[in-house]
This record gives sequence, C-alpha cells and structure tokens, in this order.
Amino acid sequence: MKIFLTGASGMVGRNLLEHEEAGNHTWLTPRHSDLDLTDFIATCQYIDKKQPDLIIHAAGRVGGIQANMREPVRFLIENLDMGRNVLLAAAKAGVPKLINIGSSCMYPRNRNDPLKEEDVLSGELEPTNEGYALAKITIARLADYLCRERSELNYKTVVPCNLYGRHDKFDPRWSHLIPAIIYKLHQAKITGVRKVEIWGDGNARREFMYAGDLAEALFKASYDLADMPSLMNIGLGYDFTVNEYYQMAAEVIGYDGEFTHDLSKPVGMNRKLTDASKARAWGWVASSSLKEGLAKTYDFYLNTMIGNK
Repeated sequence: MKIFLTGASGMVGRNLLEHEEAGNHTWLTPRHSDLDLTDFIATCQYIDKKQPDLIIHAAGRVGGIQANMREPVRFLIENLDMGRNVLLAAAKAGVPKLINIGSSCMYPRNRNDPLKEEDVLSGELEPTNEGYALAKITIARLADYLCRERSELNYKTVVPCNLYGRHDKFDPRWSHLIPAIIYKLHQAKITGVRKVEIWGDGNARREFMYAGDLAEALFKASYDLADMPSLMNIGLGYDFTVNEYYQMAAEVIGYDGEFTHDLSKPVGMNRKLTDASKARAWGWVASSSLKEGLAKTYDFYLNTMIGNK
C-alpha cells in the first residue's frame, strides 16, 4: 500500500516506520516544512496529488499539563484543524481507508472502572487538558459521520492507552512516568545514589503499553479495517502500580538501591484503565510483557540518548 503517515517524526510514527512490516509498503512522510496540516487547501492538494491507499493520522499538538493549561486555545484549534483537514481532504480525494489516532483523554475524568468506548461524552472531561480532549472527540465523531454518509469510506479511530518505548522523551522536563523512571534509576545507578524517591505512596495504578505493540495493532488495522469497530481502545486492559513500575525498571536497569516515598507530593488520578474487550474480540492483544518493553526502551536509551552525548 501507499500510506500517508502524519506525525511521522513522533514516537508512534517512528515505531511504525521501524517495524518489520513497514518495508512492505510505500510511505509518504512529509515534514511540517513541506506540508502544514493546518492549511486545508495545501492538505487537499497534497492528498489529491499523492492518492494514498491509506492514511494514518498520528500528528498532533501534544504537551504536558502545564502546556495544556497555559495554551488551551492552541491545543484545541491546532488539533481540531489538523484532524478536520486531513479527514475532509481524504474524503474529498476519495481515499478509501483512514486510521485516526485518538487519546484516552477523550474519556471522562475520575472513573475507577475500565473505560469503555461507549463512555465517551458520558461525563466531565479532565479540565487540565479539556481543549485537547474536545478536539480528539470531535475528529473521532467526524470520522464516524463521514462513514455514515459515504458507505465506501472506512475511517476508524483507535484510542491507545498511555505509551512508552523507543523514541520516547527522556528529558525529565518533558518525560512521562516510564521514561522518567528509566532516567532517574539510570542516573542513580551510575552516580551511586542508594535511595530513589517516589512521589506519593506509589499505589496509584497506571496502564502503559509498549509503543511497538501499538504499531502491531495499526498494521493489523490497515489490513482488517472493515471489521474493526468505528472507535476502539488499543490497550492492555490491565495496569500496574507506580511501585511495580519502579521495581521492574530497577530489575531491568540493575539498580539495587532503596525506594522512599514523599507523601506530600501530588500523584494525580488514582486510576485510568482502558477496557480492551473490543480489541480482543477483533483478534488483537498486546504481545510485549512489561519487562520486555522496559528492556527494549532502556536499550534504546543507552544506545541513542546516552551514546549521542
């Protein structure tokens, strides 16, 4: 297939392109300087000229809590414009298949039960990233609406759980939980620090999936899109405590020091777990164990992040 991949330089895009299956396809991966997805006319012209068989829309304006709170207009408008332009341009050009990548931020806040696809728009969103979430919800709905109006189109949305893996951000100023743990424990190991601090009691639960497993799911979707639900979670369906992530990472890294807990520090939500039953019924489950995923991620960190310094 000829596949137009937006966001090719991000973690999801890079994991797709380095997957063993990628070599069987032709990839269109323009840089932002070559194609501004917020420009509808330019996006239409590009897609009409290239006529891809499939579009995977992985591009987006992303950032942490502070960035989302500081610039809600930017996170809403840029993600809305990019998604709208890609989907409408694809439909206009007659592109038959499109996979839109959503976010678990689309789900209501403070739900202890596993998040089902039907839960979207059933409750209040997390205020700190509401703009981003609203954009993701709107584009997922747009994909569904286009298919309702034009039966020849197969435009579906996948909702990944939290991801980690190769090409992650390890800088402590920007990193999420898993790369932050890897960075912290590696630094403790090489500097001889015998105690590593964990925020809170470490009992909060988190669902993190290896990014290579998402790549597997996206390739399956590219071949089996017609049988996939219009909106589907791609996740583990189970989670671990923050303490368990630290303990497994310490085993992988070879850190044998102690852990302490700072109970005065914020820990965020107690749990955000996706329901993976639809993905299992579709025939997909994540293949990487936590230890395997952490080992591959740490190897990438050592060879790429450390090796380039």
